[in-house]
Amino acid sequence: MPPHLARPLTALALLVTLAGCGIPADGGFADDRPPSGPIDTDRRTVSKLDHDLLAALQDAARDAQDDGIELVVTSGWRSKAHQRRLFAQAVTRYGSEAEARRYVASPRTSAHVTGDAVDVGPTDGAYWLGRHGSDYGLCQVFANEIWHFELATKPGGHCPEMLQDGSSRR
Repeated sequence: MPPHLARPLTALALLVTLAGCGIPADGGFADDRPPSGPIDTDRRTVSKLDHDLLAALQDAARDAQDDGIELVVTSGWRSKAHQRRLFAQAVTRYGSEAEARRYVASPRTSAHVTGDAVDVGPTDGAYWLGRHGSDYGLCQVFANEIWHFELATKPGGHCPEMLQDGSSRR
């Protein structure tokens, strides 16, 4: 890994792991390898995304790159088993299912399981998408997760008000 990427990726991995989003603190990724490019469709976590979500992400990544910003998918589609493990880890970490739901959805409610949600990085990429995402229909849906985006409006539309956290969605 190029040295200039190691620190941001490690910091992002730590931040996302602390929030329970599935990137181990050792810098690993959901598919056990880092992405090879902005939207690496060879990774299962990307290839199983909703078609419209994937197309919007690809358009956004190209435009972000034109602005000198890297935008990569750190986690997208997740199996129910993987989401169940993440939720169980969050229950252990936070002490109750109610508190865990603020940070990690159950397999029943997770938009990742249906391929309708994506976590992005590095941090500059997440901020860029937060500012420009609605141009592509992509919206940050939880106030406490700057990296989590879903298709929540038409391209060029207005994103709905963010939910406080994942426990707001049932």
